[in-house]
Amino acid sequence: EDFLTLIFKAMMKDALNSSHPVSSSVQSSEQIEEMFDALSYIKGASLLLMLKHYLTKDVFQAGIEVYLRNHSYGTAQSDDLWDSMNEITNGTLDVKKMMKTWIVNKGFPLVTIVRKGKIISVQQEKFLYRVEPENWTSDASYLWHIPLTYITNRCNFTHCTNAYLLDQKSGM
Repeated sequence: EDFLTLIFKAMMKDALNSSHPVSSSVQSSEQIEEMFDALSYIKGASLLLMLKHYLTKDVFQAGIEVYLRNHSYGTAQSDDLWDSMNEITNGTLDVKKMMKTWIVNKGFPLVTIVRKGKIISVQQEKFLYRVEPENWTSDASYLWHIPLTYITNRCNFTHCTNAYLLDQKSGM
């Protein structure tokens, strides 16, 4: 419950146009300090939980183990974790490409799902809680690779989770 409260507080900050990406290039030590705020940590933790759920616990754990083994007693770059996950998924999913959309875009998407009979359509757009005119920038280019999981009435809740990766503005 406490973690959910933190997530919602971080989302409120991230829903403002004055938000910042989880990862960006820096030029000064002041910019480094600005990057490591509660938003970055809580959003980062949420993104890892999203990835763990999408990849499954075992695949995610194997990716973490590869990452730790490859970088023990050394340094790591921002893409090294995603490369380790790619190694485990054997190229079936480009984890780096998916996660880059979450860490370099500020904010988060609003996903709208519409069902018409048996046809389901989904679309995404950047969610903004409040537009701040002094910090406004166009959001037309924002696109996330959103892992969506769902079940159907032909499934029981424990063994029939389907996954769909929304990597366009809209899909079916």
